[in-house]
Order: sequence, then C-alpha cells, then structure tokens
Amino acid sequence: MVIPKNFLWGGSISAAQCEGGWNEGGKSPVQVDYGDPGTSNDRRYIHFQNADGTRGKMRQFDHLPEGASYTLFDDIRYTNHIGVDFYHRYREDIALFAEMGFTTFNTTISWARIFPHGVEGGVNKEGIEFYRNVFKECKKYGMDPVITLYKYDEPVYLEEKYGGWANREMIHQFVEFAKVCFSEYKDLVDKWLTFNEINILLHFEGQEGSQVAYTELHNQMVAAARATKTAHEIDANISVGCMVAGFCIYPYTCDPEDVLTAYKEFQNKFGYCGDTMIRGSYPTYATRIWKEKNVELEITEQDKMDLMDGKSDFLAYSYYMSSVTTTHEVELDGMVSAGGQGELANPYLKSSDWGWQIDPTGYEYFLHFLNDRYQIPIFDVENGLGAYDKVEEDGSIHDDYRIDYLRSHIKSLMKAREEGVNIFGYTMWGPIDLVSFTTGQMDKRYGFIYVDMNDDGIGDLHRIKKDSFFWYKKVIASKGKDLE
Repeated sequence: MVIPKNFLWGGSISAAQCEGGWNEGGKSPVQVDYGDPGTSNDRRYIHFQNADGTRGKMRQFDHLPEGASYTLFDDIRYTNHIGVDFYHRYREDIALFAEMGFTTFNTTISWARIFPHGVEGGVNKEGIEFYRNVFKECKKYGMDPVITLYKYDEPVYLEEKYGGWANREMIHQFVEFAKVCFSEYKDLVDKWLTFNEINILLHFEGQEGSQVAYTELHNQMVAAARATKTAHEIDANISVGCMVAGFCIYPYTCDPEDVLTAYKEFQNKFGYCGDTMIRGSYPTYATRIWKEKNVELEITEQDKMDLMDGKSDFLAYSYYMSSVTTTHEVELDGMVSAGGQGELANPYLKSSDWGWQIDPTGYEYFLHFLNDRYQIPIFDVENGLGAYDKVEEDGSIHDDYRIDYLRSHIKSLMKAREEGVNIFGYTMWGPIDLVSFTTGQMDKRYGFIYVDMNDDGIGDLHRIKKDSFFWYKKVIASKGKDLE
C-alpha cells in the first residue's frame, strides 16, 4: 500500500455504539439493539423471547435458542437505540473532530443500514447516502478516513434466517456488502478494514475455544480475504487491512514453563488471526490449537486459495493493556476483571476503574514485536481509557487521568516510530463518549468530548469539550512532539 506522507492523527468510533437511529433511514436491528446496560463489574445481556413465550437473556456473540426471537421489553433501557445520536449530529461531531485537527477518522458502516434484510432484500439507498454524506463531511475538513466494514453488527435478519456466521452463506452475504461499499465510496475512501478485532470472538465468556467459535472465525477470515481481493479488483488503489485485538502477554515468573505458556497464549489470541490474514495461510501451530480445543474445521481448497489471494495490505490493531499468565497456582485475589475476562494482575502496574491495567511500556514492546513479526505497515485503530468523568459547576471537565494515559502511550508510539516501527496512523478510542461495547454503559467514558447522557437515560446529549480535547489538539498540531 501507499503510506501517507504525513502520519495520520484522529479518533475511532463505531456505528452501533454512536449512531442511534436504530430503526430510522431503512435500518434493521442488530444484536446490541436488544441489549441492556451492564455494570462496571458485569457485561451486558441480550434479551429475547423463547418459543413458549417466556423471557430469556444471553451474552453477546451467543446464539438464539431454537424458536426464540429477539424481542423488546418495556422494562429495559436499550442504550444503543440512541447511542450518542451521531446519526443526526454527525456534522456537529465531525466539526469538533476537525477543530482538534484530525487528519483521519475511523468509523464503521452498519451492515444493517446497507442490506437491512440481506442481499435478497436489496440495497437500502438511504443508508448508502447517509454514509456518503458522512465521508464527504470528513473530506470537507481534509480528513483521510479509514473505514471499517464490520464490528459484530450484522442484521439480526441474517442470524434468524441463516443462523449466523457458522453458515457459509454469510461469506457471500458479507462479500456482497463489502462490494457495494467499495464501489459506492471508492472516490472518498481508499483505506478499509474488514473486521474489527476479528479475534475477539474466541475470548469472550461462553465462546472460548468452542467448535462453533472457530468455525465462525474461519468463515469470517475467508470472507475478509474474498472482500480484500474484491476491493483490489474494483480499484487497485484501495488498501484493505485486517484489525486484530491486541494481546501483549507476559510470563508471570521467569520459569521457562511460564515463558512458553505466555508465547503460546500470544499464538492463540493474536497470531492465529494475524498470521493467517497477513501470510495467507493458517500457521503451523494452528494444528496444536485445534487439537487442544478438539476442533475440526472444514477448510476447502477454495478457502486456501482465497486466504492466499486476499492477504491484508496492512495490520491494524487495538491496544489498551497487557496481561500476564502463569502455570503456577496463585491467590484468587490476584485476579482482576479486564474487558469481561479474568486476567492475572501484574503487581507492577496500575489499573483503570474497570480493572484494565495501564502499560505504556508494554505498548512499545508490542509495537516492535508486531513490526518485526509481520514487516508490513501497521495502524493503531484503538487506544484509550474508560473512566468516570465529572462535570464541574462551571461546565468544565478535568480529565488529567485520560491525558496521562494517552500521553504515556503516544510517547511510546513516537519512540517506537523513531526507532523504525512502520506505523502510519493513530486513531484514539473513542474521541467522543459512546456506549461501551462490553457493558452497554454511557458512564464508562473515553472521549475528548463529553456527551450529556448517563446510564439511567438522563441527559440531553449536548457536547462538552474536556481538558483532553485541547491537549490532543496541541499534540496533533505539534505532530506528536508536544505531549505536555
């Protein structure tokens, strides 16, 4: 791919977490439209009605029981229905991003706005025009957008009809969706991501290592590869990357068994997807993983050709924290809750309000590791701090903790870049407050821009610039040199 002459600075959001307008403009529902707000200690639930009329609930990524249907209930507040109303306020929000000096912007295209009822239901022209207007607004301010096609938000129609990603029909459905996006927006967007954090499916409660999860992931990687090949056929100037959730994993002790275990954890959690999508075939250690998980995959000769022909042009990733692993028995109070997963606490690190351990040194290590392993351009799509923010009586928001987090990580990024790491952009997650993916909360805030809405649904959605807004503006203006 062609690397931008200037490093890209910006922010990253997603359609389902920001847009709202869940049933407007021809859009059909997605799974999180049936989700409640969780808490800082527990992930959200998705609600449905069983075939016998009783209520049920499940975690994200789980599948409906036979005969059940997604259902809205009057006693649940569905935070994603409104999000932060980006659907109606995108011009205001993009203008705020431009005020900070963004040179790029990452968001997702909601599949349910483009094909509300699958390929068979046809293209929703209103959805096409909405995103065209969003991208034009970005271009108006000189932003070079990097756009993601999928973040766990296929229309529920596809799950109800085909059963979701375990059905190979989903490959065809996704490629057709991607083809429309590449064709419609090729004059506005030349850098794309197929799946956001594609590896995350394997690591959520109830999904870890299951036959279904590995089958779904295989179909997703084949779909991503076919979409990448399709993009190159539509326009040779389009670059398409994979996006993998970052896992920087340390051995808890210097016991060689811990060191080996930590490396295998990296293979399991990151390399399995990164190696496959960048190198074009499953790594040799995939056989070990399948054996350990008792997984058997149907991998056709066409799948193998697709993976090789659709290798990613660049590697995108998220990085929030590091973790540790050990073969030794440890006390249970050495556990922390991190993104819905139990992780061993690193005694050398501090943690956020949600138990995510803060590790900018690990970020520097991770950047060098990725650069050396893959030797293709890399792009930081997500890096940020979820925290509680307080609005002062004068309307100001002093979020020094967020500035401290971002300062330390950007400092590591700039140092790694000076040392030769081939990274071309940084989009902080998320520049405006949004609905948390894992918990469905609004009170878990990431943004430079405060949105007046809380977990109880109280607020009018007006925007407030936090202290970090002005700090990031200075960072961008100085091209990452002024971090104070």
